[in-house]
Amino acid sequence: MSEQTPPPDPHVQPARNAPRAPIKSFVKRAGRMGSGQQRALEALGPRYGVPFTQGPLPDWAAIFGRAAPTVLEIGFGMGGATAAIAAARPDTDFIGVEVHEPGVGALLKLIDEKALTNLRIVQHDAVEVLRHMVAPGFLAGVHIYFPDPWHKKRHHKRRLIQPDFVRKLVNHLAPGGYLHCATDWEPYARQMLEVLSAEPALRNTCEGYAPRPEWRPLTKFEHRGMKLGHGVWDLMFETR
Repeated sequence: MSEQTPPPDPHVQPARNAPRAPIKSFVKRAGRMGSGQQRALEALGPRYGVPFTQGPLPDWAAIFGRAAPTVLEIGFGMGGATAAIAAARPDTDFIGVEVHEPGVGALLKLIDEKALTNLRIVQHDAVEVLRHMVAPGFLAGVHIYFPDPWHKKRHHKRRLIQPDFVRKLVNHLAPGGYLHCATDWEPYARQMLEVLSAEPALRNTCEGYAPRPEWRPLTKFEHRGMKLGHGVWDLMFETR
């Protein structure tokens, strides 16, 4: 998952009456922009991208040209898995949210090459996209794959999967909608399982961790990790 603004210094304590910092889904890191990705941003962005807006709510049925179950993916990285999932599930529409420009450019290219009509991109913070562009109860599902695990204990509070954020996600899920997370960092997997299990509006579809759905492809990163003996943990919860 990419990120936009440097996080606050964990050693500096906020003033007693200072407002709590808003939730962010990212902290943007620098990345090299390839010429093909840059061309895709310029040529394909207007066709497959949806500009961030604070209102009114976009008419997603008009944007996709149909009314269909819609899934939001938060932080799609370079977009390879996102494009593969959209190709494998043509009856579902997908909104990919990412701030990392090389990743946005890469996915735009894939959308065009694969002629995917069921995938659109919003290049913005997912927290604000949820607040301003997605109606409550609209989403059939949310995908969050390999978010930054923030390995150091003092940074755990920066992890995306926290009770407050999960409650926001649940508000935008339709009845029976699902939340699918995946991580290759076992301590984060345990935290995800604890946080999601504690949310009363969600129920675990499995006993503990879930098997990887056939439609979620293994990434190059996963293949490399599996060769090194690393694990990957999927979690699949749905609204009650």
